[in-house]
Amino acid sequence: QVQPVESGGGLVQAGGSLKLSCATSGRTVSSNAMGWFRQAPGKVREFVAARTWNGGITYYADSVKGRFTISRDYTRDTVDLQMNSLKPEDTAVYYCAERIRYGTIDDLTLYSNWGQGTQVTVSS
Repeated sequence: QVQPVESGGGLVQAGGSLKLSCATSGRTVSSNAMGWFRQAPGKVREFVAARTWNGGITYYADSVKGRFTISRDYTRDTVDLQMNSLKPEDTAVYYCAERIRYGTIDDLTLYSNWGQGTQVTVSS
């Protein structure tokens, strides 16, 4: 398996936008979804969004619903996370990972093959 590679992080002012990408060309055969998670300093890693490979069903954490959009770019073979109306509390390292077992979509123990992460910093 090839580790996913995240990109697109950076520094942005509150209210701004960023688009993260997760390159998925080497995804695991058993993978059934791709998820985005984030981890802020001193906090546990938390679910942000996910998209299933079959059917393209999307899921979002309540904290980002209506502001973030997860999508698949077939041309670039990436799963992207468009983040709008960013808030300082969105500051974190963002990771993508493959869900390899079925279960609750936000259960990070069901995910494997994590990327290295990309830093997102939102200034107030």
